[in-house]
Amino acid sequence: MSDPALPELVDSHCHLDFPDFDGQQADLIARANAAGVRRMVTICTRMHKEPAVRALAEAHEGVFYAAGIHPMYAAEEPPISVEELVLLARHPKFVGIGETGLDYHYTAESAAVQAESLRVHIEAARRTGLPLIIHSRDADEDMARILTEEHRVGAFSCVMHCYTSGPQLARTAIDLGFYLSMSGIAAFPRSTEIREIFATVPRDRILVETDAPYLAPPPYRGKRNEPAYVVHTARIGAEALGMSPAEFAALTTANFDRLFSKAAA
Repeated sequence: MSDPALPELVDSHCHLDFPDFDGQQADLIARANAAGVRRMVTICTRMHKEPAVRALAEAHEGVFYAAGIHPMYAAEEPPISVEELVLLARHPKFVGIGETGLDYHYTAESAAVQAESLRVHIEAARRTGLPLIIHSRDADEDMARILTEEHRVGAFSCVMHCYTSGPQLARTAIDLGFYLSMSGIAAFPRSTEIREIFATVPRDRILVETDAPYLAPPPYRGKRNEPAYVVHTARIGAEALGMSPAEFAALTTANFDRLFSKAAA
């Protein structure tokens, strides 16, 4: 049971199907609710796992889901078509396309396959009207180029999840009308540059997330992350923006409802 006095927060990106959480999802969701985190989007990163992720969303009222092929798996997973993603999007709790994107940190050798997959996901976002969920690591120039090229073809909505890239890609994303999402990395003491980037972003373009089970914010850094811990990232985000935690919670929840309108309360 959640405390109605707590400001509502949304964890806009987590992975409840990952093995770290096996058999514990109901307890995780209960702890999140008790902390004021009443909704969350669980993200499918490999399409053969989509039925299990969908089942989690179906089983829990405040859980929604998105699906796509993570760029690190783009070369090993069977490619998905635009039509397949559009068909999945008919589900009432399917609220976003992805995560997709570019990751040159570990998988630069598959850059061409990643770009092809990204463009498929973009077209699906364009056709469905659902937001694209982007993962970008060590690929700022190519990411900015592809997003700009594709936006000229036809508009689509998008969130740059777990934003840790530089100020130029942030400016490109904002100029295209996109959103940036703050993860636990932004709460690390040495993440001054990331917090400074968020402080310059229009406030109506900021989301907050955990990326659980990864990237736990202090005081849980180095431990398994979970949706309830988005409260700690939100507290640091509020400080970076000169807001109260309640104001930051209201802001990011309103932003989430605008972008992920299918999951709006």
